[in-house]
Amino acid sequence: MTYMEESKKQLEALLQKDTIRILAIESSCDETAAAIVENGRVIVSNCVFSQIDMHALYGGVVPEIASRAHVEKVNRMVNEALSKANMALSDVDAIACTYGPGLVGALLIGVSCAKALAFAAKKPLIPVNHIEGHICANFLTHQELQPPFACLVVSGGHSHLFSVEDYGKYRIIGCTQDDAAGEAFDKAARVLNIPYPGGPLLDKLAEEGNPEALKLPRPHTEGKYDYSFSGLKTAFINAVHNMRQKNIAFSDADLAASFRKAVVDMLADKAMQAAKDLKLNCMVLAGGVSANSLLRREMQARCDRLGIPLYMPKLSLCGDNAAMIGSAAYYRLKNGELADLSLNAKPALRL
Repeated sequence: MTYMEESKKQLEALLQKDTIRILAIESSCDETAAAIVENGRVIVSNCVFSQIDMHALYGGVVPEIASRAHVEKVNRMVNEALSKANMALSDVDAIACTYGPGLVGALLIGVSCAKALAFAAKKPLIPVNHIEGHICANFLTHQELQPPFACLVVSGGHSHLFSVEDYGKYRIIGCTQDDAAGEAFDKAARVLNIPYPGGPLLDKLAEEGNPEALKLPRPHTEGKYDYSFSGLKTAFINAVHNMRQKNIAFSDADLAASFRKAVVDMLADKAMQAAKDLKLNCMVLAGGVSANSLLRREMQARCDRLGIPLYMPKLSLCGDNAAMIGSAAYYRLKNGELADLSLNAKPALRL
């Protein structure tokens, strides 16, 4: 019996089980993570090795360094996840991994590890889209949450509005036409000489500033629910350079607050307009930038005014982690979606 024939046979039995435990691996960028998740909703263990200190010297993620760190740490994270769950590899029901989007070298480490574990332990292999994982992080925080709902996914590489119509069924409402919000935050932080990781540190600095100190544009897009942050970023960089050249005194906190407000206004405006127009009665935040303090406050206030519930992942699940991959994998498994050992990384994978 081939590996895939064995996996399909196991799938039939798994679909009858009351409790399914999945070992998941995430390695799409600069976090090496492994977790065990039960029934897509309960975290049994969740282990993350962050590479921030390694990349801080270079002011951003260096793909080659990230890949080498994944090679060194992925087995340790898997063993740690199993140990914290008090489980052996034979105790899990399936293996899952992120296979895109992300850095190709980094993705390949997680995919290769997952395939090796799945083959050795004779367990089904579940491929997961990284963006879907971020959305499913909310199922781990809010066990009562169920589709349909609108979801704003905001991260360093992605700014998307989705209509989540069912588990594993997504429709794009809007997306960025150039830079992602997280990328814009990082570049604005660099101009202000804020060290890596810029986005979270800019958010912290902005709490001390006046968001009305610098007037910034809100770029127009042809798509009603699409985003564009490139023009805003350029306007901000030019304004800062101009003040420096003319020796005009300014407050870094005020500039950070002004830029943050512009980005958050754009994100919230489009998201809430889509919710109203399309009569989406539930709003969800996801992605690394969903940890931004102003975005969380502003979205909560606007959802309260509109009278719809807002769901946000707890802060520990906003960034990249494997628990969210394990949650997404559960629903892929329930839909019978398995991979064979030819699974490959897809750095430009779309949801």
